[in-house]
Amino acid sequence: MNRDLILVGRVARAHGIKGQVIVNPETDFAEQRFRRGQSLFVGAEDAPTARQIRDVRFHQRRPVVWFEGVETMNDAEALAGADIWVEAAARDPLPDHTFYRHDLVGCDVVDRSGRPVGMVTAVEGAIERSYLIVQGSRGEVMIPLRVEIVTVDLPAKRITVDPPEGLLEVNERP
Repeated sequence: MNRDLILVGRVARAHGIKGQVIVNPETDFAEQRFRRGQSLFVGAEDAPTARQIRDVRFHQRRPVVWFEGVETMNDAEALAGADIWVEAAARDPLPDHTFYRHDLVGCDVVDRSGRPVGMVTAVEGAIERSYLIVQGSRGEVMIPLRVEIVTVDLPAKRITVDPPEGLLEVNERP
């Protein structure tokens, strides 16, 4: 497949008898990604199936989705565990100092003097309280994704941090 796809969720399980599925969202923008009429790709990244959302509702912050062409509980059960993707070109622009999580994963992290801290392996937390999970020579470090201490250069895949004294040591996880 030649598309640049971004993971936005995973089918958790079938829901009800009409072909609906419960989705575990992997996006901060679940209401935008999972809405009636939205086209998504379902399945393995190398061969997903294009599917349009026929209907959706949210229950306990998770979308309950009814895809076109998924008519029965058996159809829905066959999707359990499937990844849900959106084309990168379909991304909405973000406000300043806000980033898509997948763009940050894989970035090299250095301190303000250029010394390596590690590489971003994940971004966790809600959008207003996100933090970077950085794997470095001293183990895993959590760094708050705050404009006051983090400068992101996406084209260079480089993040410079200027943490308060002791932050890197305090947040290390063995």
